[in-house]
Formats: sequence, C-alpha cells, structure tokens
Amino acid sequence: MAQCRQHRSKLRGVVAVEFALVLVPLLILVTGVAEYGRAIYQYNALTKATRDAARFLSQYAPSEPNYPVDQAKCIAVYGKTTCGGAALVNGLSPSMVVVCDRIDSTGCGSKQFANVAIYEGGDSSRPPAGTINLVEVKISGFTYSPIQSYLNVGALAFSDIATVMRQVL
Repeated sequence: MAQCRQHRSKLRGVVAVEFALVLVPLLILVTGVAEYGRAIYQYNALTKATRDAARFLSQYAPSEPNYPVDQAKCIAVYGKTTCGGAALVNGLSPSMVVVCDRIDSTGCGSKQFANVAIYEGGDSSRPPAGTINLVEVKISGFTYSPIQSYLNVGALAFSDIATVMRQVL
C-alpha cells in the first residue's frame, strides 16, 4: 500500500507536463485552421462584392451620361451605393476596384468587352448568333492580413478577383 502511494507521488506532475507538450502544437494547428477559414471567408466576401457590383452595372449602358461607376465601386467596398461606413472586408478601399466595359477597359489588359460574339450551343465553328457587351468588376491588390501576428507570417496578396457579366446594349 505504501509503495502504491510512493509510485503515485512520483507521477504527480506527469500529466500536466504531457498536456503542456501537446498544447503548443495543438494551438498552432487550431490557429492555422482558423486563419485559413478566415482567409476563405474574406475571399468569398470579395467575390460576392464583385458579383453584386457587376450585376448593378449590367443594368446600365456605359454610354449613358449618369453611368454609375462610383456607385458600383461603393457597392463592391461597402455593400451599398453610397460610400461610407465600415468596409465589407477590412483593408478594402474603392481605389482597389477596377471597372471595365466597352467604353473604358483601362486596367483589364487586352480583354474585349464590346461586341463579343456568342454562338449557339457554344460551337464556335459556326457563324456567331449575335454579339453582346460585357462589364467586368475587379478587385486588385487586396492583401490578407492574419489576425495572429505572433506566428510571424507576412501578409498574403490575393490575385485579382473579378466578375464578368453581360451588359445592356
């Protein structure tokens, strides 16, 4: 009986030490999963923001005198047609939003937005069935900043996030 007590007293802090050894890798793993989830959430929010802004602009012709490019940028950043308030994603600003259409395709490379041919059934070997105009809303230069700075991980730059939709003729 006395030997059993002596044996227990010798093992008295072992569980705490083992828990401390397992806790550090476990916290790093949980933090990594949380950061990855947050990055996916922000990327998804940016994708939805470009989609909403492109859908808004698809109702207007870029040749109209009151073409609402600035309102579309506000939709992409703030989720509403007026700029102001908290951005949908921290670090996002209207200067990161690029709008390209048949009149102004600056910032979208050599993409074509005016009179894009469409084909029946997607068969481009036949003559085109008609043409459409496109509008693209793109978020460029957004960097994801992790919450946990103690891991010494730098900011992650997302590639361009863009949505292209058919625009009124």
